[in-house]
Amino acid sequence: MSALMAQGLSRRFGALAAVDAVSITLDAKRIHAVIGTNGAGKSTLINLLSGELPPSSGTVTLDGQDITRWSQPKRAHAGLNRSYQRNNVFLPLSVRENCRLAAQARHPAPWKFWQSAQACRLSQGRADDAMERAGLSAVAARPAASLSHGQKRQLEVAMCLATAPRVLLLDEPLAGMGAEESQRMLDLMQALRSDHAILLVEHDMDAVFAVADTITVMVNGAVLASGTPAQVRTDPQVQHAYLGGHA
Repeated sequence: MSALMAQGLSRRFGALAAVDAVSITLDAKRIHAVIGTNGAGKSTLINLLSGELPPSSGTVTLDGQDITRWSQPKRAHAGLNRSYQRNNVFLPLSVRENCRLAAQARHPAPWKFWQSAQACRLSQGRADDAMERAGLSAVAARPAASLSHGQKRQLEVAMCLATAPRVLLLDEPLAGMGAEESQRMLDLMQALRSDHAILLVEHDMDAVFAVADTITVMVNGAVLASGTPAQVRTDPQVQHAYLGGHA
């Protein structure tokens, strides 16, 4: 059974079809990349999958359960989480506090009104695990504002991990990174694939072809091609529309 599946997913804004009858499948322990030029519908697709936008038509299933009408928080609680193109962290707070708050959102305990939220062992444990996996344990006490751009992107992934997701939707995680920071993020994605299904939206083609098991190419909101990196690289339609005619 697929971890996440969209069938015939569409989103219209008036006469514009931002996403047009897209079907896509994410499997556990696989990285599925979505590529396309600006305006192709990639981020809108992530917004539909994460529940931040309702679809005009089509369905989304998580572990075989129809979640098409579920809200974003309900999907996150069920194990589907995402990162954003722009850093979405709490800059004045420490790295640990950012991760703890994310974990606490997944496992709230409002009935423990007499206990400090910071004393919640489950949230602290998930935060520590997330920081370790993301390579941020050494900077746990630092304010997020003091991190490099690449570390902030790592922190955003760590905050996702603190919610114990099974499916990760990563929206341009390499944006604005240098070579060394990009490699760290690629290494992190490779490590996360062992126990996650990952959707990767990314403009860095070298990175996409290095880590993806499957690539879907979108043009004008619709799927142009989908297959292995080798199949996509040699597809004449993809070469003409996106890769500039070069294999």
